[in-house]
Amino acid sequence: MWQKIAKIVVPKDPCEGGAETDVFSPPSACINESNIMIEEKYKAVVLGAGESGVGAALLYQSRGISVFVSDYGHIAPKYKAELEEQGIPYEEGTHSTELILRAEEIVKSPGIPEKAPIMQAIRGAGIPVISEIELAGRYLKGKVIGITGSNGKTTTTMWLHHILSEAGMKPGLAGNVGFSLARQVIPEDQPEYFVVELSSFQLDDMYRFRVHIALLMNITPDHLDRYHYNFEEYALAKMRILQNQTAEDAFIYWGEDEFISRYVMAHQPMPMQTLPFLTYPQVGSAADKSDDNVMRLHFDDHQFEFPIDQLALQGPHNLQNAMAASIAALRLGVSTEVLAKALKDFVNVPHRLEKVGVLDGVRYINDSKATNVSSTYYALRTMTTPYVLILGGEDKGNDYMDITDLITSGARGLVFLTTDVLKLYKSFHGKVPQIASALSMEEAIEHARQMAQPGDTVLLSPACASFDLFQSYIHRGDCFREVVQSLIQDEEKHV
Repeated sequence: MWQKIAKIVVPKDPCEGGAETDVFSPPSACINESNIMIEEKYKAVVLGAGESGVGAALLYQSRGISVFVSDYGHIAPKYKAELEEQGIPYEEGTHSTELILRAEEIVKSPGIPEKAPIMQAIRGAGIPVISEIELAGRYLKGKVIGITGSNGKTTTTMWLHHILSEAGMKPGLAGNVGFSLARQVIPEDQPEYFVVELSSFQLDDMYRFRVHIALLMNITPDHLDRYHYNFEEYALAKMRILQNQTAEDAFIYWGEDEFISRYVMAHQPMPMQTLPFLTYPQVGSAADKSDDNVMRLHFDDHQFEFPIDQLALQGPHNLQNAMAASIAALRLGVSTEVLAKALKDFVNVPHRLEKVGVLDGVRYINDSKATNVSSTYYALRTMTTPYVLILGGEDKGNDYMDITDLITSGARGLVFLTTDVLKLYKSFHGKVPQIASALSMEEAIEHARQMAQPGDTVLLSPACASFDLFQSYIHRGDCFREVVQSLIQDEEKHV
């Protein structure tokens, strides 16, 4: 049954030119030889061998539960080495369906869609499927502050983690950022608090996991390709963050979001404390914005005011992020002195309106984290100069109407960085002075450089997933940064 590992051909990096559209096809099937033979049955199977999946496998093993890892794609060398070091059997490039269907429980990594053939077989067999987060919850000792939403959740997660760290609380950081939660609950000695970013995919497979303080930033259309193109189905997945909350817990949410507000009204009385934040003055809110541009928090016995122009991150969306993080921090007992300092000195996460440099008098900004239209909308609202927008990728059921007016009024040109430009051309043809398309980051930046004028901005804010040309939004953003900084260095050599 054992097969030698097939030679894996590394595809050409799309940071450079000429990437093929099928560069991420699964590698040839292979099963590791770290054990002499495969057991006939494993109590647990983990699908996917990224940080989430490997963390789950390590947790199962640490509790004496036999586990097998199956990844249809290529397992990164660092994770493969870790599995082999721990003696955990795995396969890559295939799913051994018969073996998988003998498991008593399956952990599904969030990137695996329900329409995948292996998931269809698992559902048909009636085997329980959970997320890595759900598994970790069984062994978690501390309290969870969970953050979800269509936009802003990563920034809010990192900002809140920064605030709690400044307060000396030594919180864990998990979910879509940091190490997997499963990996972090293996030791008996765990942090008292975990700040966890939760995607809708993770929430889908959570059942008993309890979030003690839930932050819901907003709900706008995203990932609709995974939810039968049904916004309500996607939105209800986000609301699962509340499913096990009690009277001791809190729900912090943007009170201006139509769906969230309707949900809260329809489910009164809610068991947990509800703490809405708003960007205008409002009695009864936990946080709001005064007419003189001050962020105000006022709930329970807490009173706190902070000038908005002193926030480390500017823009309407970052005000919302700061409000949500501040409410959570005060409820956890952070002093107003520590909070004020941490609101000022936080450094934003990479790939989120990241200033990369200036070339030929043009600013270059990396907003690769913008994988949906709403994120790009917020980015465009921060633009104070004419700009060239690099847009496109793997479409998730996008409707570009929300950004059409902003683009028509502010864009000097568009560069479509994708293998499928038809929908983008239909949406924007005739609405901007210049349009170009590219299949590599190098080509996209060359087009943008030709369109931009001194004083302009080149903004990478794709509004799409990255998987048609890149491994992830991080890879896409890294490519942008590398190409721009290389061009800047070349220019400096000739000065």
